[in-house]
Amino acid sequence: MRLVPYIRRSEFPTATRLFEEFFNDFPFPSVFEDRDRWVPSVDILEKDGNLILRAELPGMTEKDIDLKLEGDTLTLKGERKLENEDKKANYHRIESYHGSFTRSFRLPETVDSEKISAEYKNGVLTVTIPQKPEVRPREIPVTVQ
Repeated sequence: MRLVPYIRRSEFPTATRLFEEFFNDFPFPSVFEDRDRWVPSVDILEKDGNLILRAELPGMTEKDIDLKLEGDTLTLKGERKLENEDKKANYHRIESYHGSFTRSFRLPETVDSEKISAEYKNGVLTVTIPQKPEVRPREIPVTVQ
């Protein structure tokens, strides 16, 4: 015999669910959704002595992306425009993310900021941040005179 969890559902819909259903069926974007702010997803990893930052920026061009280093802060700015926006069309719902964004990352002291490079390919910005060779203590021989 298998046990199946029982979830009791109310016969009366909650007020929140009523509002969600109403606005989801409404022929305009939901007022409960914040589509004005878009922040691209970023992965940061360490590989072969480098820090690698990958940002998902689909539908953008090189002109839409700005990457700056100020002190120890790397800032990624950009704007993703609404693709194929038809000014004559009446949009009923827009779910694709678009708009301006800013992401900032504080870099550790161990990076070589002079050798940072960036490449944009297939909608992904890859920033390679080389790390300085590890400074190891060295032995200093003591001579007796």
